Amino acid sequence: MNRVGYGAMQLAGPNVWGLPADPESAREVLRLAVELGVTFFDTANAYGPRTVNQLIGEALRPIPEGVIVGNKVGAGRGPDGSWIITDHPDTVRRQVHEALTDLGTEASELTYLRLDGDTPGAQSQVPLEDSLGVLAELRDQGLIRRIGLSGASPEMLARAQRITPIAAVQNRFNLLDRSGVRVLADCEAQGITFVPYFPLASGRLTSYEELAAPAERLGAAPAQVALAWLLRRSPAVVVIPGTANPGHLRANIAAAEVAENLTEAEVTRLTRLADESDAVLDQPHQSTVDAHTSATGRRH
Repeated sequence: MNRVGYGAMQLAGPNVWGLPADPESAREVLRLAVELGVTFFDTANAYGPRTVNQLIGEALRPIPEGVIVGNKVGAGRGPDGSWIITDHPDTVRRQVHEALTDLGTEASELTYLRLDGDTPGAQSQVPLEDSLGVLAELRDQGLIRRIGLSGASPEMLARAQRITPIAAVQNRFNLLDRSGVRVLADCEAQGITFVPYFPLASGRLTSYEELAAPAERLGAAPAQVALAWLLRRSPAVVVIPGTANPGHLRANIAAAEVAENLTEAEVTRLTRLADESDAVLDQPHQSTVDAHTSATGRRH
């Protein structure tokens, strides 16, 4: 698998709701990603809802051999566009079938169950054994090939593995937010793919000297360096930056080459941007530099 994948959330309309203004441009970006060697796509029923999966199906059907589309179920949208937990077993089963229809495929290569382990204030009322058990049942029926988790705590991951093998975990993790570090360590030790969401820290990476210096040396963009650091941080990591812009897509894919050319000293300096020892899973993490800025009013 190419370790630079593609996150499809940005292909929806504003606030991840409805279709984008130019659906055909979105489909063209998806086709370009495949042409450029992307083999992993990340999506969810909740994006749109369903419209992003439909765009992927329209653009890539039949999904090329070797391409994995990881789709999240167990989360949905309220009438006002709010993000809600929808992990009742009947709903999870329905969402899997909806995704298969929207993507135009007979089986899902990877289906994640969205959990509440890394979301402040969220709390599911459904036992994990019930919601995840549906995915195991559908896997046994041949409708799912691999099962993953999104938003899992270390305890949830261990509990899930007593129910079914877990192929991938998607948690929040980036240069400024290391809240998923314990789960990353577990994935690395157990040979599970770790897929960090918000890999570019939701646009908060501007003006950091730790990014600017290697970017200037390598003729790269700071965002490329941030993705490259994730690739160097652990061999378990597959990144999924999202964009609707073909130029940004090409730059994101080129981050793999940037990763090969970062020095160990640069990687170490980037790693020290945040203190991983005090990371708390369900709280967005404040980087060392952000803390310094808050205290002094200055940024390095």
